[in-house]
Amino acid sequence: MRIFSILAAIVVTVILAMSILARPQLMAMLGSAEAKTAEMDVAETSDDTPDATADVDQLVKVLVRKLKSQEVDSAVILRGETEAARQVDVRAETSANVISEPLRKGAQISQGDALCVLDAGTRGAALDEARARLSEAQSRVPEAEARVAEAEARLEEAMINQNAASRLGKDGFASQTRVAGADAATAAAKAGVTSATSGLRAARSGIEAATAAVASAEKEIERLTILAPFSGLLESDTAELGSLLQPGALCATIIQLDPIKLVGFVPETEVNRIKLGAMAGARLAAGGGEVVGMVTFLSRSADPETRTFRVEIEVPNSDLAIRDGQTAEIAISSAGVKAHLIPQSAMTLDDNGTLGLRLVDKDAVVSFVPVDIMRDTKDGVWVTGLPEEADVIVLGQEYVTAGVTVAPTWEEVSQ
Repeated sequence: MRIFSILAAIVVTVILAMSILARPQLMAMLGSAEAKTAEMDVAETSDDTPDATADVDQLVKVLVRKLKSQEVDSAVILRGETEAARQVDVRAETSANVISEPLRKGAQISQGDALCVLDAGTRGAALDEARARLSEAQSRVPEAEARVAEAEARLEEAMINQNAASRLGKDGFASQTRVAGADAATAAAKAGVTSATSGLRAARSGIEAATAAVASAEKEIERLTILAPFSGLLESDTAELGSLLQPGALCATIIQLDPIKLVGFVPETEVNRIKLGAMAGARLAAGGGEVVGMVTFLSRSADPETRTFRVEIEVPNSDLAIRDGQTAEIAISSAGVKAHLIPQSAMTLDDNGTLGLRLVDKDAVVSFVPVDIMRDTKDGVWVTGLPEEADVIVLGQEYVTAGVTVAPTWEEVSQ
C-alpha cells in the first residue's frame, strides 16, 4: 500500500508539472489527439461521405489580425547635455594694476565692451619718446639724400676731369702726374658716393626702427584695456579694483548661450544613421521643456575608451532659458523603416526565450517569427522583422505552437 501511494504521488507530480511547464504543447497534443479520434469516428459512422473533414470545433480557436507594414520615422535616441556655444577665459597680456570697477557675474555684455582697465603708468611717456625718435630719424633722411646727391655730383665732375686728362696725356699735352691725380679724384668721388648711400640707408633704417618702437608702445597702451571678444554673459566677476594682473592672469570668463549646443555620444552601431543637417529634438531634465535643432557636427573619430562618436546639435536660445550643463534626452531623426503596429499582449516567447509573434498561414498552420521592438506607443508597439503582410495571432497565441493547425477568427484593423 505504501508503494502504491508513492507511485500515485509521482504520477500526480508529473501531470502537474506538464500542465504548468508544457501547457501549450500538452493542449496541442490533446487537440491533435481529439481531432484524430473525431476523424476516425466520422469515418466509421459515415462511410457514405468519403470527403468528410475534421470538425473545426475540435481545433484550438485563436483570434487573428491581418496587419500591413507602414513606413515609420525612426530616431536615434541619445542621452547628452547642453553646452555653451563658446566659453573663453579673458586674460591680461601685460602687467599693471586694475583701475576699473569690477563687473559682476551674470551681467550681459556686448562685443568690444571693456572688462578690465589697467593703469598706464609710464607707458604714455614711452610712446612720446618713441614718436620723438621717429621724428628725429625722419629728419635725417633729407640730409642723407642731399649728401648722396653731392657725392654723385663730385663723382661726375671727377670722371669728366679724368676723361680730359686721359686724352691730353695720350696726345702729350698733359703729364702723367695730372692723369694720376684725375684718377685718384675719381676714386675718391666714388668712395664718397658709397659713404653717402650708406648714410641714407642708415637713416631709413632708423625710421623703420623708430616706427616699430612707436607701434610697440601703442600696442602696449592698447593692452591696458581688456575688451570682450564676443557678446555673452559673464560667468565670473571681472578682476577687482586695485588688483595686480600679470601676463596670463584672469580678467573674466565669458560664455555665449545663443545659440546653445546639445552634445551627445552615439554608439558605432548607430552612427551611420545620423547625417549632418538632420533635425533633432530634445527633452531637458528638471522641467526644462522641449527644444528642436539641427545636427551641425558628427565626429569622424571615435572615443578610444567608449567607442562612441561625438554629435553636436545647434539650438536657438534667444531668451537664454537653456543653461549650460543641463541633462537632455536627444532624439535625432533618421531614415524611415518598415514596421507593424501590434498590441503588446500579442508578443510571446518561443522555447528558446526568443521574443516574437505567432502567425498563421493560408492553411491555418501556426509559425513563429522573431521580432525587434522599434518603439512603444500608447496605441501599441511598433516592431520590425515581419513580412510585408502578416496574419498575427493576437489572442490565444499562448496555447499553440509552431506547426499546429488552428481554427482562426479574423479581425481586420487599419493601422
